[in-house]
Amino acid sequence: MRRLVLGVVAAGCLSGVAHAEPVTVRDAFDRSVTLPAPPQRIVTIFASNTEMVAALGLADRIVGIEAYTRFPPEVLGKPLVGGRLGFSVDAVIAERPDLVVVTPSRQAANQLIDPMERLGIPIVVLLQRSVAEILDNIRLLGRIAGVAGRGEALAARLQSRLDGIKQRVAGLKAPSTVMITGRLGNGLLLIARPGTYTGDAIVRAGGRFGLESSGAIAQISPEAILQADPDVLLFAGSEKDLKELIARPGWKDMRAVRDGRAHAVVRAELLIPGPRTIDGIERLAEIFHPRVAKR
Repeated sequence: MRRLVLGVVAAGCLSGVAHAEPVTVRDAFDRSVTLPAPPQRIVTIFASNTEMVAALGLADRIVGIEAYTRFPPEVLGKPLVGGRLGFSVDAVIAERPDLVVVTPSRQAANQLIDPMERLGIPIVVLLQRSVAEILDNIRLLGRIAGVAGRGEALAARLQSRLDGIKQRVAGLKAPSTVMITGRLGNGLLLIARPGTYTGDAIVRAGGRFGLESSGAIAQISPEAILQADPDVLLFAGSEKDLKELIARPGWKDMRAVRDGRAHAVVRAELLIPGPRTIDGIERLAEIFHPRVAKR
């Protein structure tokens, strides 16, 4: 896994105070991006990037978000620059950003990188393929924004919580787990898989994969899940939707359902890669190992 590499031109960036010296970073697309000064007007594409910037205490610098952002509350009135139908270059430019933070989902990077580069607006691409990369991104954003101390401190606090979980679940038998993350119109189900931050969260919480998919999108038939018969069934969504699913023929015979180990989990904690992912891992640890994994 390639980590983000940061080359800091400015001195004294660890103080947590914004400086005016240029900073050069290399992003997840291996692009060299130079910011002449800490950005004050940031457009954050996707909820994950918005949550990380806000967690650094920089919600007031965010001037544009995309339509699916729901957290934190203080950013919800910000102008929208995209949504289901794509991302508007004109809407981004209208907010006069000095930084755009994007993730290559829903073609966002493809739509925005070239126009932003032509206009001289710094744009940084982040990937979150693991929990460790989430922490790397927090550090990177802190340094870019001139608040490196905050980024290091936040990442350290989150890492300390992860270390605590690791210690509590060490040596315990990992239950086989299937996490359903979505349902498709063709009847197939999406599941968490290895090589993703959600899959990493399951392992860090003391679970193991009960059914693996090698596809780029983990589409699984309900019959495959029933045949896997995991120890724990997780459903990223509401308790109501979970109950509707397991009421279907065959599901009540699954071991996890019979043993009362079918659980709804919070989508925002496990499907949005940001600081709240650590909350999700702590809750998963309590589900997997309820006697020992309490915070």
